[in-house]
Order: sequence, then C-alpha cells, then structure tokens
Amino acid sequence: MMLLALNIFSSLSGIFKYQFMQHAFEAGTVVAIVAGIIGYLVILRRSAFATHAFAEIGFAGAAGAVLLGVSPVLGLLSASTLGGIGIAILGNRASHRDIEIGAVLAFMLGLGVLFISLYTGYATEAYSILFGEILGISAANVLLTLVISAAILFVAALVYRPMLFASLDEEVAEAKGMRTVLLGAIFMVLLAASVAIAVQVVGVLLIFALMVIPAATAVRLTKKPLYAIVISVAIALLATWAGLLIAFFEPYPVSFFITSIVFGLYLLVRLIYRSQR
Repeated sequence: MMLLALNIFSSLSGIFKYQFMQHAFEAGTVVAIVAGIIGYLVILRRSAFATHAFAEIGFAGAAGAVLLGVSPVLGLLSASTLGGIGIAILGNRASHRDIEIGAVLAFMLGLGVLFISLYTGYATEAYSILFGEILGISAANVLLTLVISAAILFVAALVYRPMLFASLDEEVAEAKGMRTVLLGAIFMVLLAASVAIAVQVVGVLLIFALMVIPAATAVRLTKKPLYAIVISVAIALLATWAGLLIAFFEPYPVSFFITSIVFGLYLLVRLIYRSQR
C-alpha cells in the first residue's frame, strides 16, 4: 500500500517537471475560479445562451486576429467584450436579450467565416480555440489570463451585492431605484471577458463545461449564494485539475475529461436529489 502511494506521489510530482503542465495548471486554476464565480450569476440571470454566444463571437475575433497577425487570445477577448457591450446596449433587460444576442451572434459568425476565408495560411491557432488549447498555453498567455481574471474578480467584488439582488429579481431591484441597466451592462462585459479566458481551457464548443454546469450543480445543492459560489468554484477546480492529470497519462483531449467530470457530477446530484423526493 505504501509502495503504491509512493509510486502515485512520484508520478504526480513528475508532472510538474514539465513547463507546459505548469502553465496548464496555472491557467486552469485561475480560469476555474473565475468560471465558478461568474457562472453562478449566469445561472441566476438565466444567461446560458449568452455564454455560448460570447464563445462563438470570440472565435470570430480570434479569426480576425490571425488574419491581422496578432495573438488570437487578444482577438478573442476584444470581440467578446465588444459583443457584450453591444448586446447590453441593444437589450435593457436580462430576461429579454435573446433576440439581441442572436442578432449580434449571427453578424459575428459571418465575420468569422469571412476572416477565415481571407486568411491564406493555416489558421491552426484560431481552429484550436474551438476545442481548447490549455496544454499549449504560453507563459505570456498565462500572465494575460491572470491579469484579466484579477480585473474580472475585482469588478465583480465591487458590484457583488447589487448584482446579486438584481439577478434574483430584476423588476424589484428596478423598483427600488437600482441602476439595473448599468448592472446588466457590467455583467455582460464580465461574462464576455470570463468566456474569453475560459475558451483557452475547454474551447468554444464546450464552454458550458466550466461556465454553466458547475454553477448549475451548485444551485441544486444549496440556495445560499455564498455556499453555492464556493461549491461551483470547487467543482470547476476539481474537474480542471483531474482533467489535466488524466490527460497527461491518456492520449485524449483535456476538454473531454473536464466536460465528462462536470457532467457526471451534475447527473449524480440530480439523481440523488430526485431519489430523496
């Protein structure tokens, strides 16, 4: 038993000798924390569609960045943020933004197709964003992710209480004189930036894995906001760390393991709570 434990410890410690794994764990940890926190607000505000839309809008930005010869991550972040601002301007209420989100998404996807068609080389960096590229993340992108995440969490902390109240009941918050339009705009920008950094981990097509499912699981376990946020972050961290560890030993994508873990936990929680009724 002790020999087995020593072998496991030796294998795990050996992982961190590789720089690409160090970068993956650093970026994955930061992204999981942000996704767990912002994801809770996504569930409260019923904005899962916006999360998916921002990921695809970001892909268009990444394609444009590749065409211009700059970092796809910067293009991803810029397009997502501008899309968030545009959606917030077009739609005042969080519950009535589906049309605005769909309109902006359609336009940006058209731009993405145009950018890819204009690029004469191999747009591998842009295409890799579809499925995530955490094992190939550079030290510069880790630093960029850390800076953006710190800014997201700082702003989220400043507006946490009014944002939470407006998310629970937007009409009552508006009746009490709260600036719900401004809060909605701030939320859309925070969500856009969060999606932009999370895409590096799970990709555009699997963004729900970190931004929605952990929080959706958490709200089934508790109704208390603080507890739900802690659980959401814990699930996102567990899935990210476990996914990276498994992917180191198995020749399959990290994003597959991350999505499988969070989805499995979500199903387990639903089954347990259904059986208790």
